[in-house]
Order: sequence, then structure tokens, then C-alpha cells
Amino acid sequence: QVQLVESGGGLVQAGGSLRLSCAASGSIFPITVMGWYRQAPGNERELVASITRGGSATYVDRVKGRFTISRDNAKNTVYLQMNSLKPEDTTVYYCAADQYGSARKYWGQGIQVTVSS
Repeated sequence: QVQLVESGGGLVQAGGSLRLSCAASGSIFPITVMGWYRQAPGNERELVASITRGGSATYVDRVKGRFTISRDNAKNTVYLQMNSLKPEDTTVYYCAADQYGSARKYWGQGIQVTVSS
């Protein structure tokens, strides 16, 4: 059973920065893809960014150039550096991880990011 614990959310003014962290534990097999999703009330959960174990990253178009995803495989930790934050980035962010040999996606509990205008 993989547990994901997120940290680093909070309140920031528009144009500011936040760095989210997510640490995975309890994994017997290697964690393959890690990512960040977000979900606003009434909307579906959407992928913000993901990164493979080898460091290949993908982003949703509206965060490209502002957000950077990275990971530390030794620590089973993924980060999301969020710069030039906008009020529309306000929502709950979820960490997700895939484990080698498993079709299940593991989720963190979610962390609130609020950007004031």
C-alpha cells in the first residue's frame, strides 16, 4: 500500500510562487510515474503535470512556462514549483503515483492552493 503525503500549499498573492511536495512511502516496487492533478468544485480532476522515473515531464498547456515538476527518486518525492500564480490556479491539488506492476493509481489527500487577486 502506497501512502502519499502532500505539503507546501497555502495562500499567496497573484504573481507569487508556491512549491508543493509529495512524499511516497510504503511502496515495495518502484514508483514509476508521479504527477499532480487539480480539481475545482464541480469540475473533473485534471492532470497538471506528470514526470516519469527517468525525468520526462508533461504539462497541461495553461501551466507551461509557469510550473515545473521534478522528482527525487531516492526520496520517492515529487515537487511542483508554481510561479506566476494566477487566481484561476486556486483549487485543491492532488499528488498521484503509479507503481510498477500495478494498474492502480495512488492518491494523496489533497492540498489547498489559494491565489488572491
